[in-house]
Parts: sequence; structure tokens; C-alpha cells
Amino acid sequence: MEPEVRDLRLRTGITVPCLVHGEADAPPVLLLHPWGESRRTFDRLIPLLTGFRVYAPDLRGQGEADKPRDGYSLAEQADDAAAILDALDVTRASVVGSSSGGYVAQQLAVVHPEKVAALVLVGTPMSLHGRAPFADEVDALTDPIDEAWVRDSLSWFRLLHDVPQWFLEDRVRDGVRMPAHVWKAVLDGLAAAVPPTEAGTITAPTLILWGGEDNLLPPGDQDKLAARIAGSSVKTYPDVAHLVLWECPEQVAEDATTFFRSLAGLPRPSDAP
Repeated sequence: MEPEVRDLRLRTGITVPCLVHGEADAPPVLLLHPWGESRRTFDRLIPLLTGFRVYAPDLRGQGEADKPRDGYSLAEQADDAAAILDALDVTRASVVGSSSGGYVAQQLAVVHPEKVAALVLVGTPMSLHGRAPFADEVDALTDPIDEAWVRDSLSWFRLLHDVPQWFLEDRVRDGVRMPAHVWKAVLDGLAAAVPPTEAGTITAPTLILWGGEDNLLPPGDQDKLAARIAGSSVKTYPDVAHLVLWECPEQVAEDATTFFRSLAGLPRPSDAP
């Protein structure tokens, strides 16, 4: 099936576009992108998730989604994610969250456990509570967003592997497209929230993929996060920094696919006859 983009009118009052890829009867996987990005951050991952029905929406305020003044608390972001599944008529899905998208995924799994079949958390924080080191810069933003500022903001996250220039340019376009109030409101919503694993319990099978050279999140948080999610497992990529999805989408796709297929009792594609 050829990929298509659907405009979804959510019960939370906004409209978001959602890329749909894969056969209709394949196991569903929902992809949640980080703050400041869009569904297009998964462009290198989606073609590698073979055998799944993949849904990649733009989240509130970002990409081509509606950009209201409010609705950006972590709880509201997770409710949007649940509403996206409802609008797609998907009862339950596996969820892949990248960076802060994985924080939203954790909240979704706590508040709507019936909707989450499994989690893959890619470079995902255990806690974002408190003030981010770059919050002052974000607070100073005004419209229109300066492209040079967005380019400079990419330096917050070091890269140890080559990332295609077209992909980086696309992330700059994502940043310029976001109005200043969304940059601020999403970050404030993440920072103000009680960490999901402190607010409740995640029961979904969970795989944590972590960059061993992450310079943004505290060392050891991957193991603390795993300890809070019963039965979860951690895989560390030793030569990767925070932006795991940017640096090694092929490895993320392989590990996520193996994990999801193992839960369903299916062989890996390479093992199938």
C-alpha cells in the first residue's frame, strides 16, 4: 500500500495530519516525534518498519498540525495521542517515542494502558521536571522564528555519526514552522509535569534504546527508568549520543521490529522461511 496522509479531526478539538504506511491488517505502530520536530523525523525509519501498519502524526502545534494557544501540558499531549488512535479506529497499538515523544508515550501508557500494546522508548528521559538548560533561550523567542536560531539550536545535541544534510535541513524547517508560543508551551508542559513513572505504573512491555554518549540526559537514568517499568529491557548503543533516531535509524528499526515480533511470537524477518 502506498503511504497516505490523513487529516484527523480529534475529539480534543484540533486537526492533525497523520502519515499512514503499510498494509491495513498489519499490527499497528504509532510514532511520536519530539518537541520541535514533526512526523518527518521518522522518514528514514518508516520504510524499515516492514510488516507493520505505521501511523506517524504531527503533534499539536508542530509540523502541519493546528497550533492553538493552549493544550500543551503533558497530560493533554498524551490525550491527543489517545485521540489520534481513536480517530484512526485503532483500539490498541505499539508505540515508538523519540526523545520527548517517548515522554508523551510513557504518559499515554500510564493514563491509557488499554491503548498501548508495547513501548519502544528511543533516547527518552525518565524525568523532564524542572527548568531545561536552554529554557532562557526559548523564553526569549518571538515570531517569526529566526532560521539562524533554529540552526544554532541543533548544536544542543551533539552527533557522533553522519546524518544526511537533507534530514538536518528538514529539522530546521520544522523549527521555523513552529510559532514562538508553541516552542515555549510544549517545553513548559514537559517541564511542569510529574514524571509519568512517578505518577503511575507502566504495564506495557517496554524496550529502552539509549545512546551511551548521551550528553543531555543524566547518566544512569536509563537503568533507573527500566527499574520503574517492570519487565522492561535496555539496549545501549555505545557510540551514539542523545539523538538515537537521527544517528542510527537502521538499528532502531531492527531492534524495534525484533522486539515487536518477539511479543507476537513471530520470527524475525531474517529468520522467516
